[in-house]
Amino acid sequence: MELATAALLAASGLAAGLVNAIAGGGTFFTFSALVAAGLPPVVANATSAVAVTPANLASAWAYRRELAANIRRFAALGIVSLVGGLGGAYILTVTNNESFRQLVPWLLLFATLLFAASPRIVALARAIGKQEGSHPSTKAWVAGLAFQTGVAVYGGFFGAGMGIVMLAALAITEGDDFHLINSAKHLCSTLIQLVAVVLFIAAGLVSWPETVIVGAASVVGGYLGVVFGRRLPASVIRWLVIAVGAALTLYFFIR
Repeated sequence: MELATAALLAASGLAAGLVNAIAGGGTFFTFSALVAAGLPPVVANATSAVAVTPANLASAWAYRRELAANIRRFAALGIVSLVGGLGGAYILTVTNNESFRQLVPWLLLFATLLFAASPRIVALARAIGKQEGSHPSTKAWVAGLAFQTGVAVYGGFFGAGMGIVMLAALAITEGDDFHLINSAKHLCSTLIQLVAVVLFIAAGLVSWPETVIVGAASVVGGYLGVVFGRRLPASVIRWLVIAVGAALTLYFFIR
């Protein structure tokens, strides 16, 4: 592997770790870099998923206090994330992803608009039924779980921009506390990727030299991203999420 290629992969891993920790969408950097390095699209997709999993683990560890305090609250989200991620990963191992990739810009556009409107969505969810403490109504909670299942299928299959779509789903189930839903995002995305990684490795879709380089850099970016994210006001992070979503949408539309 040439030094320039290795540097490109390392830079993509660092950027992915930072972006995934704060907003989501880091797969954009790793997938594009792996394709540029010469990997076929399906192998690049699977390799990217394996490579960024350590970064998600690092970010989830950085949010360990929030996760420990809300582990029972997040249990149902974790279960549907595992099931959906397994289903999406299986689809990738037996089909070509070209048709699905054509849907990506539309999915990202929808998710970005949905997250931008999440404060109103939360207010609407609270009006649907009686609230119990800080929890949403039963109808909103069920709708959010169904949405998260779809997100998990998408994440197991392709994953670009999954974090942004997931933040929109979690805004429905967990309310408007950004750091709460971001900690839930790290838990769910880690579970989705772990189950997907097992299938991708078993199917022989992973290129290991690229995985090591991207993965090591993404761990550093993932932990630093959480530290940086804690210092930003929730409103700033929200607009950063929207900006990342808009950039991803534009990129996939003009490809």
